Amino acid sequence: MLFESTGLPKIRRAAAAYLSTLLGLFAAGAAQAAPAWNTTAIQSHADWRAAISRAALPGEGCFTAEYPDTAWTQVACTAPPDRAFEPAQGQAVGFGEDYAATVGNSISSATGSFPAISGLTSEKSAGVSNQYSLQLNVPYFSSPAACQSSPYPPGCSAWQQFVFSQGGGKNGASSAFMVYWLINYGPYCPSGWSQAALNCWIDSSAVAVPQQKLSALGDLQLSGAAISGGNDTVTLTTSKKAYAVGASDSALALAGSWRGTEFNVVGDGAGTQANFNEGTNITVNIQLTNGSKTAPVCRTNTIFTYETNNLDLGACKGKSGKNPAITFTESN
Repeated sequence: MLFESTGLPKIRRAAAAYLSTLLGLFAAGAAQAAPAWNTTAIQSHADWRAAISRAALPGEGCFTAEYPDTAWTQVACTAPPDRAFEPAQGQAVGFGEDYAATVGNSISSATGSFPAISGLTSEKSAGVSNQYSLQLNVPYFSSPAACQSSPYPPGCSAWQQFVFSQGGGKNGASSAFMVYWLINYGPYCPSGWSQAALNCWIDSSAVAVPQQKLSALGDLQLSGAAISGGNDTVTLTTSKKAYAVGASDSALALAGSWRGTEFNVVGDGAGTQANFNEGTNITVNIQLTNGSKTAPVCRTNTIFTYETNNLDLGACKGKSGKNPAITFTESN
């Protein structure tokens, strides 16, 4: 109406209308594009990895996410490897023993990572190149409900693992999953559980993960979480993708009983060893969420898993603050 009332020539009215249309399209496009970025609020891959490892899953099952999105997408689950990732039988990670981050109160989540790696050119497990597992393990804990059907419940304990299995070789399958254990349960296991001496174990579902290059080991983070009355979660993050499995905490009731965390790169199950080339140096970080800013204790003279590596342990130190953690070195 404004253009009509001023008596502008038709050509000026057409140009103005065209400009108005362009501005409207631009505004609409911006309105559509903005929410997709604003919902992530991610400025770097490191920020995204931290955010996605804390993002709750929609429920039980298997999920993936890709940078920069922090929303999970459900995918089909796969079967975990058909082998046990057994508890320790006196073995050590290298020629020393492993470290664990321990606290006095309950841990709700933990993340293991490798902030620095140098000199790494090769690794073999059971003679297969680029085959290993990342394990984030908890100490034994009491689980009366899970142990109640044991022939001797007072002697039964629970143990839980958060695992990434890197299948080596040309066609090796890789996946992330959880393993539940009943330690000293007895000579017969509950229905559906597998027997290993007097111990019983069963896997969660697994989420398929593309095989990772050995050079990408430093990009990998493995997280575990436990929520009372909710789900336990294992999450593997690479530089640009995340893979997760959620399953009910009622399997062992880890939430409320989690007091320590071991994390390392070791053999890929069945008591195997991850053998790194001479000159390999790896820094390991274990970060905890337990409602405290106090530095965790570096617990020594311990190892929870039967799998090992050929690296010697160096010094370990605790870090206080918003993200309490321990950091230690290992080398060949």
